[in-house]
Amino acid sequence: MDWLNDIWMAFQHVFWGWESRLAVSYLCATILMVYAIWVYRGRPSSFLRFMMPREVYFHRSNLIDIQIFVINLLLGVIGIFGAVLFTPVIATLVLVGLVSMQDAAFQPLDITWGRSALATLIMILAMDFCKYWAHYIHHENRFLWPFHALHHSAEVLTPLTANRNHPVFVLIRNMIYSLVLGTVQGLALFLLIGEIDLLTIGGANAGYFLFNLLGANLRHSHVWLSYGPVLEHIFISPAQHQIHHSNAKKHFNKNYGEVFAFWDWMFGTLYIPQGHEELEFGIADAHGTPIEQPHKTLRDALFKPFVESFEEATGIEMVKAKPAESSNAVQGS
Repeated sequence: MDWLNDIWMAFQHVFWGWESRLAVSYLCATILMVYAIWVYRGRPSSFLRFMMPREVYFHRSNLIDIQIFVINLLLGVIGIFGAVLFTPVIATLVLVGLVSMQDAAFQPLDITWGRSALATLIMILAMDFCKYWAHYIHHENRFLWPFHALHHSAEVLTPLTANRNHPVFVLIRNMIYSLVLGTVQGLALFLLIGEIDLLTIGGANAGYFLFNLLGANLRHSHVWLSYGPVLEHIFISPAQHQIHHSNAKKHFNKNYGEVFAFWDWMFGTLYIPQGHEELEFGIADAHGTPIEQPHKTLRDALFKPFVESFEEATGIEMVKAKPAESSNAVQGS
């Protein structure tokens, strides 16, 4: 059965492909980092208890994470997400179009380490800038927020929470990435190299390999790791992303960045903790009052965002809201 083989291949890609944060190599690196943090904190409990507390990994919120992960994996297998993820196609079209407008005598530039490194840096910065704004608009647009709210309704954070995304959110995000990143890649390659250079594109991907290897999984976890106020103006630490998930009013709409913090610094959305903060995760109303979990079941997680987005677009209330949920101005809206 081809479809069973496709599913098996998809699972293998999740745990062995370098693009997935759940790859075995990244998980092993995460375990080593957690071990170092555990030792640094004086071994406050057994290591297994410190790394995987039962109240986190058996929480009903994590069970929804698992179900959403499986649904998105299956949608990926049948090609739903790949249909709008065409960054290389856009990059090639832009590059070919620009080259075709050049004089016939135009020759590609020599590929030097300097040009390749600069093109790689531009691609990494463009990719992260794109991720910042894709994240930002899903928080600030009230029609898109219900689809991203599923991610923020997680009441506990585990590495699997990174995949707690509504399929509509994934589709929109992939579309933005393809159009913006593809255009930037094409322009960068044209201006600095003049042709498709797989080494340069691979270098940009290698940057995210290092990001994933050096603790990206701690961003969605209960383990607090802060880089300190200086580095946290440059890089988003796991602690800063955990703050992004906090339902405290002072943390609303902060730390949208993925790798670099200076986008948040530039646009006024940066929050740097002054020390370890006790956080409560989930969503809240405009006053910071926690809202009862809106995605208790897989059905709620998949279909409720459509209802809420429709209500925002039309002003027609399809389901009578509870008093605590009467305000449309929830976290991130």
